[in-house]
Amino acid sequence: MNRLRTILLLAVVLLVAAAIAGVAQPHLGRSATPSTGSTITVTGNGAVDATPDRASFDFGVTTNGPTAAAALSRNASEARAIIAALKKAGIGSSDIQTTQVSLWPQTSSNGTRITGYQASNSVHVTAGLGKSGSLVDAAVRAGANNVGGPSLDTADKSALYNQALKQALGEAKRKAQAIANATGLTLGAALKVREGGAPTPIVYGEALAARATTVPIAAGTQKIDASVTVTYSTG
Repeated sequence: MNRLRTILLLAVVLLVAAAIAGVAQPHLGRSATPSTGSTITVTGNGAVDATPDRASFDFGVTTNGPTAAAALSRNASEARAIIAALKKAGIGSSDIQTTQVSLWPQTSSNGTRITGYQASNSVHVTAGLGKSGSLVDAAVRAGANNVGGPSLDTADKSALYNQALKQALGEAKRKAQAIANATGLTLGAALKVREGGAPTPIVYGEALAARATTVPIAAGTQKIDASVTVTYSTG
């Protein structure tokens, strides 16, 4: 009996000691709860449709000659004629840029003998979309036998992209608010914004006919996309 009393007394002493230790050092008596605030991170997208108002073309001329000098000389003469015709059609010098000059030998069918040379010259031109048809006509009439394009673009692309960014930010905030409402949180201020995406035009235009007639150029549509990733604080 005395032994049982001794054991019970020791158990009581240990319980009291543990309780005192828990009061003196609370962190030893219960788990800690993080005090950091929560956040919501969402992605928003925006898109703006625009009608292209500018077109770019590549006009080239390929010529042949018995010698390298003859091929180059003839090619240079015809390239100058094309550039002059483009300027006469209203294209400024700053919108005409030479992109390629090349020369290569022509050989016999068995590849053992040089039979002549072929030279090529190409210029890149950018103009208002309204001038596109007459521009192609002028280049072809002046001797261009290689026509590439059009590549359609919009002059005020930056302004349109900013509109798409505003749409993306609006969508991001609506998403974050919906998440906050569904989880019983209060949406706070934007803590971090990361821009994603860039102007990515998708353009549709009609193919060019390689002949000196009035060439139709359809403007089609151009879609400019933007996206943002935003992190909001919550309460």
